[in-house]
Amino acid sequence: MRFLAAKYFFHPLTLEDCLSRVQLSKIDKYPDHIFLILHFPALKNGGQIVVSSQLAVFLGKNYLVTVHPGDIKPVSDLFASCKRDEQTRKAIVCNTSSYTIYRLLDILVDSLFPILDNILQQLDDIEDKVFDERVEAVREVTLLRRKIADLRRIVFPLKRVIAELAKEVNRFSNTDLTAYFNDILDHVDKVWETLEACKETIEIYKDTDFMLNTEKTNRILAILTIIFTLSIPATVVGALYGMNVNLPGGIQTGSWYFLGPYTTFIILLIISAAPALIMLWYFRNLGWI
Repeated sequence: MRFLAAKYFFHPLTLEDCLSRVQLSKIDKYPDHIFLILHFPALKNGGQIVVSSQLAVFLGKNYLVTVHPGDIKPVSDLFASCKRDEQTRKAIVCNTSSYTIYRLLDILVDSLFPILDNILQQLDDIEDKVFDERVEAVREVTLLRRKIADLRRIVFPLKRVIAELAKEVNRFSNTDLTAYFNDILDHVDKVWETLEACKETIEIYKDTDFMLNTEKTNRILAILTIIFTLSIPATVVGALYGMNVNLPGGIQTGSWYFLGPYTTFIILLIISAAPALIMLWYFRNLGWI
């Protein structure tokens, strides 16, 4: 940072912004250069989490300076290809600084599409799981909702910054680059529209999963309630004959024996089962079972 301050006389506040890891995307215009802070997403933990990579850019008449903590793969790949291939280096680095930042932004914006493909694939997988009662999809739906929300927070300010840059970039170029930057804006619009569609889709899946789980829970509760209701007659009969009182057919003297030694058991079984069978038939006619 001391080197940049000494060689290019950048404003101390912009250098301070470069060192800060928590900065909003923005564009600051100065008489001899433009300062940008951009954020681009990267996938972590096997594509489950979206993290933001911050890129600070100083754009002047004859220079383009990038500052970023850690490694931003598209940026590293671009400069690595310039080192390896002389023709690529001449096409990018030896051109105007405005064209160089166009190529840089073009590669960075194009790197968003593989992330979108990953999200679209996850949406397809989740759709099958949401409608499969044997699979719990709540956790995956929640993780994908967070992933889409994080990506939207990164992409939303990107369009504004690039649109502002497109108005200013020609002052550092000998040719009109408006069409080039409009092409980048079209790509960003496509990314944003896809994210909006993904957001609506995942919200539908969330609501559908909730309704299906609620319906499943209600079915289980209905079955348990019916089982409990059918067991009431047997419980009542068992409770009555479990009391210390003389009842017809009890074990006291004079019990029923006209069906053999198990007469009382058979009669109690019939008394318990008959109401349960009648209620079962009634519930089925009502469509509850």
